[in-house]
Amino acid sequence: MKVGTVKEIKNHEYRVGLTPAGVHAFVAAGHEVRVETGAGAGSGFEDAECAAAGAQIVQTAKEVWGSVDLMVKVKEPIESEYGLFREGLILYTYLHLASEKNLTQALLDAKVKAVAFETITDKNGGLPCLTPMSIIAGRLSVIEGAKYCERSLGGQGILLPGVPGVEKSEIVILGGGIVGTNAAKIASGLGAHVTVVDISAQRLAYLDDLFDMKVTTLFSTPTNIHNALKNADVVIGAVLIPGSAAPKLIKREYLKDMKPGAVIVDVAIDQGGSAESSHPTTHAEPTYIEEGVVHYCVTNMPGAVARTSTISLANATLPYGLEIADHGLEAALAKDAGLLNGLNCYDGNVTFKGVAEALDLPFKPYTP
Repeated sequence: MKVGTVKEIKNHEYRVGLTPAGVHAFVAAGHEVRVETGAGAGSGFEDAECAAAGAQIVQTAKEVWGSVDLMVKVKEPIESEYGLFREGLILYTYLHLASEKNLTQALLDAKVKAVAFETITDKNGGLPCLTPMSIIAGRLSVIEGAKYCERSLGGQGILLPGVPGVEKSEIVILGGGIVGTNAAKIASGLGAHVTVVDISAQRLAYLDDLFDMKVTTLFSTPTNIHNALKNADVVIGAVLIPGSAAPKLIKREYLKDMKPGAVIVDVAIDQGGSAESSHPTTHAEPTYIEEGVVHYCVTNMPGAVARTSTISLANATLPYGLEIADHGLEAALAKDAGLLNGLNCYDGNVTFKGVAEALDLPFKPYTP
């Protein structure tokens, strides 16, 4: 199979779909690999390294898109790339289609076979290709929240770790999954007072045990969320429903009761966001202020730490990419039910129920 990757062109996105090690793995398995020149530079991987691993270095993204069977990316294509879609192309990347109707329609119109990292499951029902970025986004969310607490950036002017003689900062984390757990690790490590809100009593019990009762756990109800937000210095939106739109747990009317200069870091923005007031931002302009509350809603947070993110992501995505290349997509889907869960579009149809429901589109499951 002909496998390719291109330079990501989303705002301040420095990750890349294939590392030199990934190139070598595909080539060793008998596949051809084509890499757009400069694709890996933002992650610290030079063309010479990819060429030494066996890749053909191609001058333009258009040449790569037009000549490969399997396109391995990181982020969902943006509008300027829609014209490069073609029937039968296998697109393997993060897609987050539940909040991307135009992209979804473009994939359907071109009959692209779209496999989304974020909905692939493992044998235990986990999300192996989403987990690495969830870990990074969770840890990074606290770092970004701490930064935007600075007065010059719109915050209250507080030091998140605090100092002796000054009350601790309050961090509220909505969602106790991978993102929320990793956010709690960093926040509690900084010495903040941490509250984790989740709808699962079992998960809250696990977190209570994990953190040795040093974080507050709170069952998710509108009243509990509203009350927690009133005292919060930083709120991290970390709720995930795989492949579906995120629930709007932070109602717009709650903002007026929050502290002026409080910060919302909406990690769920890829899936539409946890707050009614959230809308996507970029690393170039990461924040805006509404009702006195700073909103950080960058859709590709891990892109800021591109080398760590690229290597971590490739560790998870490479085995599935090799399955597709070695067996062909259809045979790989028949062989691996978890990979089948990653199929979001096929032959002009939406094949993932959560996406179809979120976008009010017909749902047609793919049967191997």
